[in-house]
Amino acid sequence: MTYISIIDEQDAKDELKEIYQTLVQKRGNISNILKVHSLHPTAMKNHLDLYLSLMFNKSDLKREDKELIAVIVSSINHCEYCIRHHTDALRFYWKDEKKIEDVLLKKEASDLLSDPQKALVEFAVKLTKYPKNVNYEDVDRLKKNGFKDKDILEVVLISSYFNFVNRIALGLGVEVDEIESQGYRY
Repeated sequence: MTYISIIDEQDAKDELKEIYQTLVQKRGNISNILKVHSLHPTAMKNHLDLYLSLMFNKSDLKREDKELIAVIVSSINHCEYCIRHHTDALRFYWKDEKKIEDVLLKKEASDLLSDPQKALVEFAVKLTKYPKNVNYEDVDRLKKNGFKDKDILEVVLISSYFNFVNRIALGLGVEVDEIESQGYRY
């Protein structure tokens, strides 16, 4: 359920139908966060392209760390939709429920994380809660924990993306259900 109408797969035509088919082929499912864009297929495609370029690109930033950023930012913003989706993805990589629960409960760096992951989480938390306070020292801490400039750019982009997408989900009432949250390829 959303606060606005959406076009379902069976009613999709033209560009929207192609996008839906591509999503099922590549990702295994069509997420509600993308379906909410169905009235604006170009925005849906651009959103999808941004998501894929950030979360599935080849980079030195580990996929599990990208999912950790997604979970932390979404937890701070109380976005149940994104928390659910990205906790499932994080679970796929970590296979450690205690660690996941600790991160979700604290909404900050857990003692169960590595030092680089702690630095990553602390940066994402600060960028989400107090963006105007982020400074050179915050970036330098990431560098001291092994992150290169390209990695830091990705951390900022992923943190910003999830702040953006959390607001889409919350602003349009995008919900997650058992069927919709399953069947994705990580």
